[in-house]
Amino acid sequence: MTATIFNKVKQWAPVVLMALAMTSCDEYLDKLPDDRATLDTPEKITKLITTAYPETSIILMSEIMSDNVTDNGTKYGTLPQVDEMYRFKDITTESNDCPRNLWNGYYRAVATANQALEAIRDMGSPKSMDAQRGEAMLCRAFGMFQMANVFCMAYDPSKADSYLGLPYPLEPEQSVDTHYERGTLAELYKHISDDIEEALPLINDAIYSVPKYHFNTKAAYAFATRFYLYYQKWDKAIECATKCLGEDPSAYLRVRAPYNMAAGVDDYFNMYIQSGQACNFLMAPAYSIAARVLTSGNYLRYAHNMTILSYDTYWAQSPWNPAAATSQQTLLWSAHSLYGNNNFILEPKLEEVFEYTDKVNGIGYMHIVDPLFTGDETLLCRAEAYAMSGQYEKALQDMNYWAKANLEEKYGNTVRRDFTQEGVNAFMDAIRYAAVHPESDFERSIKKKLHPQGFTVESGNQENLVQLILYMRRVNNMFQGLRFMDVKRYGIEFEHIVDKEEPYTFTAGDLRGAVQLPTDVIAAGLEANPRENKR
Repeated sequence: MTATIFNKVKQWAPVVLMALAMTSCDEYLDKLPDDRATLDTPEKITKLITTAYPETSIILMSEIMSDNVTDNGTKYGTLPQVDEMYRFKDITTESNDCPRNLWNGYYRAVATANQALEAIRDMGSPKSMDAQRGEAMLCRAFGMFQMANVFCMAYDPSKADSYLGLPYPLEPEQSVDTHYERGTLAELYKHISDDIEEALPLINDAIYSVPKYHFNTKAAYAFATRFYLYYQKWDKAIECATKCLGEDPSAYLRVRAPYNMAAGVDDYFNMYIQSGQACNFLMAPAYSIAARVLTSGNYLRYAHNMTILSYDTYWAQSPWNPAAATSQQTLLWSAHSLYGNNNFILEPKLEEVFEYTDKVNGIGYMHIVDPLFTGDETLLCRAEAYAMSGQYEKALQDMNYWAKANLEEKYGNTVRRDFTQEGVNAFMDAIRYAAVHPESDFERSIKKKLHPQGFTVESGNQENLVQLILYMRRVNNMFQGLRFMDVKRYGIEFEHIVDKEEPYTFTAGDLRGAVQLPTDVIAAGLEANPRENKR
């Protein structure tokens, strides 16, 4: 951030962000009068950076707002904040997963990263601290990227100079009189890009005792891949993905066969989140009720149910499943590892980890553990970038790598065949576009009308590849909050039905895709996200 932009940013009342900077000092550095003065050794700085990883998660909000869930009816219950999320309303109820907690959690992580960076500068920025500096910059960039995904519109180069961004602090705040403005989305993405570009060459896995809980080299390049994909920098996304995976990514894809032998939900989940798995690049624990809402069956009102399963996700008609609404022919490994009932169906990759503070009274904290970056998702980012840059054969090659890892060779009467352009075209051209307001299940399909935000998708070869890649991403990233980002990027329109009411429709470029800022942040002087009157 240049001095000019930084001075421009310092226009916002200090209530929230300044408090976070001071709170992070108090929480993480023993509450001394000037805690930053104690950051005088590499060991202390390294320890501080471990607390610059957010302890919040966007999964619940993003899944509930996406087309991965629907309404099971008024006879089932939900939580007030989940009801607001599902209806695309401004969220007023507070919880671990509400906008206020996300805002505070991510800005707390950013403030901590900035304190570490300042301490490194105070030491004279020795080369011996380059790896720590790189990690802190990636923590700052990641926190702001997640904030952008929640509180901003999808990046659109034709509108990024008018879309609202977010304050991007580059140093710990020194005064309670510090103010901020949001700036533009273009400025926000530029700041994230600058941090990533400077940080990537500095990352050194040797400084970590448990690399999978830090921005190790593969996690760093996987993060950069996803960011540049959303930034529509296709060549940069390909470059970073290749540095992460190599030309042949096979060694970094999830080995699916053992999951079909899992002894129940807990066993499956424990395998899925193992840091020792080569496919898991960065593990992220968080305080969240996402697992309790999405996968426990306690709140059945809005869920991934049999209808969505059968026609949109795991059991949908696809090149590896000749008929919708059945698992009898599908080759998809994960489609044979599902649990639940007609009202909610889960792949047990997201489960609650409960931390008891009082076991007798059953009091404690709800956690989740999310593999934030994996080889499979990074590979599909590269496949999409190849498709968008017109490199169709390379996109098909990556799609086939994914297929070999995620599809069985034979199941029932279905046999896996390599994807070719002709085969993908034949399948995609033969199925109808899904209706935005389906009147029957037969009007559903994996093929969605695309309204890309700031880029074009050519009909024919390119669109057919992108359609299939988006479906691969959907089943690959279920219960991880990434589908809503794809919906926003591609302007996919869909409805949330509501029992006994008119449905809520999410449209291309829908302003509600940028979640409203917390009310106290708006009251402190930061500009609110604009809204339209729509249902």
